[in-house]
Amino acid sequence: MSFPHPTALPTALLAASLLTLAPTGVHAATAIKPAATKDAPALPAYQADLSQTTVSGLSSGGFMAAQFAVAYSATVAGAGIIAGGPYFCSGQPGRFPYIPYLTNALTTCMNPGETQVAPPVASELLRAANDFARANLIDDTANLKRQRVYLFSATKDRTVTRPVVEQVGKFYALAGTPAAQIRFVDNVGAGHAILTDSSGDKPCAATQSPFINDCNYVQARDILQHLYPDLLPSSTTLTGKVIAFNQRRFIQGAYSSMSNTAYAYIPKICDSESCRVHVVFHGCLQTTQAIGERFYTSTGYNQVADANKIIVLYPQAEPSPIHPYNPKGCWDFWGYTSINPIDPDFYRKSGTQMEAVKGMLDRLAARRGSR
Repeated sequence: MSFPHPTALPTALLAASLLTLAPTGVHAATAIKPAATKDAPALPAYQADLSQTTVSGLSSGGFMAAQFAVAYSATVAGAGIIAGGPYFCSGQPGRFPYIPYLTNALTTCMNPGETQVAPPVASELLRAANDFARANLIDDTANLKRQRVYLFSATKDRTVTRPVVEQVGKFYALAGTPAAQIRFVDNVGAGHAILTDSSGDKPCAATQSPFINDCNYVQARDILQHLYPDLLPSSTTLTGKVIAFNQRRFIQGAYSSMSNTAYAYIPKICDSESCRVHVVFHGCLQTTQAIGERFYTSTGYNQVADANKIIVLYPQAEPSPIHPYNPKGCWDFWGYTSINPIDPDFYRKSGTQMEAVKGMLDRLAARRGSR
C-alpha cells in the first residue's frame, strides 16, 4: 500500500491540541537569556568527515533524530533515540485523503495505552519509507542496514512509553539492520529526561524542567559508545570550546520555528584535523529560551567528544506562539512547518528543519577557511 500526500489537521485543532505535547502538568522554566544573540558569527568550516555522522535526541528530538537518520540515511551512520518513536510515526494510522498527524503525534506516538489507541506499526511505517525512497523524497532505505541504533525507554516515563520506542527497533529489524547493531536500554527507573551522573540535576524519576536527570548514568557516553565502539575515555578537562553560530543562514522556509542562533562543541584537535560529527536534538521545553545553556553544556556529550575527535552540533528549535504554532519549542515530527497542509514535507529531505540541519553538516565538512 502506498502513502500518498495527505491533508493535515485544521489549524484551530492544531492550536488547541499542541499544548499537550509536553509532559502533563509541566510548564516551561522561567525564561533564561540565551548565551548568544541573533548576531552570532557564521559557522566555520572544519573539513569534517561526514561518513561517520551520527545523531541523537530526547522526546521530540528523539523523533527528529529517527526522522533525520532515515531521510538522510546515506549520510547518517547511527542514531540514538531517547523516548522517541519511529520514522513517520505521526503518519500512521491514516489513509488518503486524511491522516490526522497531530492526533497521531499526541496519542499513537506518545502514550497509546493511556489514550486507548494502538502503538505505531513498524511494518506500515517502513512501507511508507520505501515509497518515499522510490519517489526520491528520502535516501534509499537499504542504507539502514549499516546504521547502529541506540534506543532508550525509562520505566517511569509516561510521556513517551515503551511500546512506541520498541517500534523503532522493529522498524530497523524489518529494514535488515543486524540485531547486534541495535541496543535497547529499558531497565532504568527514570522519568522523561536525558540522564547524567551529576548531583546538580533533577532526581532520576522526575519528569520536570530541564528534563536532565541524575541517574548515576552518563547517557551521552552510552549512546556514543554504541554508535562509535572505538571510543576512548571521556575528557575530565575540556580542551575545546562551545561556539555560537548564525543558524538563520541555513533556514530556507518561512515557518521553521528555529532560532537565529545554534551551537557546536569543537574539540581543540578539530581546529587542525578532520573530525566526525554527532548531531544532538534537544527535546520540547529544552530550548535556550527555556533553560539557557544547560542542554548544550551539561548533558555529557562534550566530554566524550573532546577525547574522541567528535564535533557536537546542537541545532536549536524555538517556541513559536502564533504560526507555526509550536509554543514549547518542539522539533517537527507532525507537520507544523509545512506551508501546504495537503502536501506536508516535514519527513522529507526537503523539510525545512531537515534541510537546515543537513546544510549545517555540509558547512562543517567544507574546506577549512572557505566561506
